[in-house]
Order: sequence, then structure tokens, then C-alpha cells
Amino acid sequence: MEPVRAFADLKPLRQALADRAAAETAAREAARLKAIRDDRERRLFELTIGPVQPLNAPERVSHPPVPIEPEPLQRQADEKSVMQEALSDEFDVETLLHTDDLLSYRTPGLGLDVVRKLREGRWSIQRHIDLHGLRTDEAREALGRFIRETHSQGVRCVRIVHGKGLGSPGRAPVLKGRVLRWLVQKKEVLAFVQARPAEGGAGALVVLLRPG
Repeated sequence: MEPVRAFADLKPLRQALADRAAAETAAREAARLKAIRDDRERRLFELTIGPVQPLNAPERVSHPPVPIEPEPLQRQADEKSVMQEALSDEFDVETLLHTDDLLSYRTPGLGLDVVRKLREGRWSIQRHIDLHGLRTDEAREALGRFIRETHSQGVRCVRIVHGKGLGSPGRAPVLKGRVLRWLVQKKEVLAFVQARPAEGGAGALVVLLRPG
């Protein structure tokens, strides 16, 4: 290679080295000027405020946050609604019951064949509730909650055990009469019949609920 040409090839490398050296020099100069400026501002602050002493960092106790359980607002609202069920004990149910050999009820417009199939056990009982031993107000609330929850779950056929009243004063089925009154006031109820002997007989009712 000719000396003149080799020398020409080194010119870009020398230029790059010179540029990098200049950039490093400029960076050092900028850092020096910044240090001078910071020192000047610190001195000015001390002259204005006076001597300062750093505070001792207090010892801190770390308290991990306690998780707060979410309030079941919907469930509370539902339970409150059940507690305020407007089920009257004075409702005249006799005009709505078919007083044949077995008491039955169906909403207006519901065919007789639905009640017949219900009485014959064509509908499978999916849930049941036993109201034995409950006071009147407890039984009312328990029944209202049971009907509402089973209906919301898509259940169609349930059994209500109210007892035959053998343990009541005068051996009268007081709770049975109240259950009849309460059921006919529930919008979820389509029909009910007295249960078959194997399902409780005169001490229970089989109830058909509206589709959810």
C-alpha cells in the first residue's frame, strides 16, 4: 500500500478519537460546573437558614394492613327483605282452596291437569323445609326465605312440612292453616297440594313454583 493512501485511511479514525476526547472533556467540564453550582447553593442555604443538623430517623413499627372482608350487601338486603315479608295471618284463604278430599290451590288460569300431576307425584321434589318447632314469626320468615331462595335457584317443586298439629293446644293444626295463608300470598307459588302419605300426608304440602 502506498504511504500517502495509508495516511489518508487513518484520517477518519483520528477524527473519531478527537471527537470522543472533546465530548469527554465537555462532560467533565459540565460536571465540574454543576458541582460548583451545587456547592454555591448549599453555602447560600446555610448562610440564610443557619447551621442545620439532620434529624435522627425515628424507629418505626410496620403494621401490615388487615384485610377487610367485603360486606355481603346483597345478601343482607335479601335477608332484610325476608324479615319484612308482608305475609298476613288474616288472609282469607278458604275462597282460594279447592275443598275436595285433599286441599289444593292453583293460581287463576292454571289448568287442573297441573294440580292432578302434582298430586300424583309426577313432579320430582327437589328441596324441602321442616317448620316443626318454630314459633309463628320464625316459621313465616323461614318459609319466605326458603321460597325466595329456591325460586331464584330455578327449583320448581318443593315440600313444606308443617306438621299435623298433634302437639298443639287442642291438637289443632295451627301452623298448617298459617302456611296455607302464607303460600297463597307468595307470587312465586303456582300451586300446591297436600302431600301423599309417603311424603308426609296431612302434615306436609307439595308446592309448585313458577319458572325462574
